[in-house]
Amino acid sequence: MYLAIIFLFISSILLSLLFLLKKYLSNFSYPNLPPGKIGFPLIGESFSFLSAGRQGHQEKFITDRVGRFSSDVFKTHIFGSPTAVVTGASGNKFLFTNENKLVVSWWPDSVNKIFPSSMETSSKEEAKKLRMLLLPFLKPEGLRRYVGVMDEIAHRHFETEWANQDQLIVLPLTKKFTFSIACRLFLSMDDPERIRKLGEPFNRVATGVLSIPINLPGTRFNRAIKASRLLRKEVSAIMRRRKEEVKAGKVSAEQDILSHMCMSIGETKDDHVADKIIGLLVGGHDTASIVCTFIVSYLADFPHVYKRVLQEQKDILTEKEGNEGLRWEDIEKMRYSWNVACEVMRIVPPLSGTFREAIDHFSLKGFYIPKGWKLYWSAIATHKNPDYFPEPDRFEPNRFEGSGPKPYTYVPFGGGPRMCPGREYARLEILIFMHHLVKKFKWEKVFPKENKVVVDPLPIPAKGLPIRVSPQS
Repeated sequence: MYLAIIFLFISSILLSLLFLLKKYLSNFSYPNLPPGKIGFPLIGESFSFLSAGRQGHQEKFITDRVGRFSSDVFKTHIFGSPTAVVTGASGNKFLFTNENKLVVSWWPDSVNKIFPSSMETSSKEEAKKLRMLLLPFLKPEGLRRYVGVMDEIAHRHFETEWANQDQLIVLPLTKKFTFSIACRLFLSMDDPERIRKLGEPFNRVATGVLSIPINLPGTRFNRAIKASRLLRKEVSAIMRRRKEEVKAGKVSAEQDILSHMCMSIGETKDDHVADKIIGLLVGGHDTASIVCTFIVSYLADFPHVYKRVLQEQKDILTEKEGNEGLRWEDIEKMRYSWNVACEVMRIVPPLSGTFREAIDHFSLKGFYIPKGWKLYWSAIATHKNPDYFPEPDRFEPNRFEGSGPKPYTYVPFGGGPRMCPGREYARLEILIFMHHLVKKFKWEKVFPKENKVVVDPLPIPAKGLPIRVSPQS
């Protein structure tokens, strides 16, 4: 009897595996698919994809296969899905201009499990609604009123975190800076201790959101799920208090993004809105902190670029009286500083690429893309293409002079209907960071030859970028 039970148990496992294998192979049985490899059964090439980033060569997974298959489109299997990887300007244009026609935004299953409300709503309709709610705050006209607030936060940040330090690690400090701005503008939260307590679970969510979805104690994914529950509870409590304050007339519905959303969501569940707020806070600070970190790195590597940025900021200061703060007009004068930031985002895009899902069968560059397949477009592979950017590994901010790069070749913020709505917000906080950084400090790397970038899940300096810092003379 025991042998029979063991036999049935093993047989059921084998049958399940055979069924999964058959289903896996059937995804690649269509005619005229793009060239490529599907990797190991069920696992696909997920580990190779993630490993390339963790080894400091995030684009290598893609560029190696583009060269091997002589095609800007190739097939693979990553994050549990058959996927067509798309590179180049024409591929970017196709995906961006066919958003909601042939493709829609898609995220791996790990994202849905950390933000469960995303599985209960239409991503297309929710994205439209969210963009409409954010537009009054994130377009240039809406951001003008926040220049003074960001300037004040930046001044306080550098005085408390950088001043009187001989040596520091940049990455944790840029995260603290951009998170403080996000909390202030999104939640009207200005208490450093409350921000610090919220920052810890936010960082766990950010590092686990694109991790391998193995929900076992101690894994990044498990820690991210626990952190998201804690944050959802905290943000929901803040929302309830804010609704009461707005109804009582104690605060304006236009005070910040949270107040505006609370009064515009109708019957939407609080936990659904909380997930959106958490997502905005993660997106609103994590990517910008990465750009700020690598700006510090590249300015240390290229003293002539640092001098030009410093001179531009000094020219702005000479027009001011006393302790007058930054104004919107000052931001518009920081053209070379923004060229530097753009070149940093070309070489190290904070988000190396994102996914789409095919909602219909279609042809792409002569290859058949089945309905339900995922498509991954790569910013970094496009940015490192010498056809678009000669000597792509050379740091050259002047690439962005005049009309700048050709359309669809420079895509750190994506494109089309899904272009990042916070691009102007990011530009504002990055330039304010640069202004205070160079006017107050000069610095050098502790490890000048250490330039390894690890993608885990976003690109970061391998050691967090330790620097020696001294006051500006």
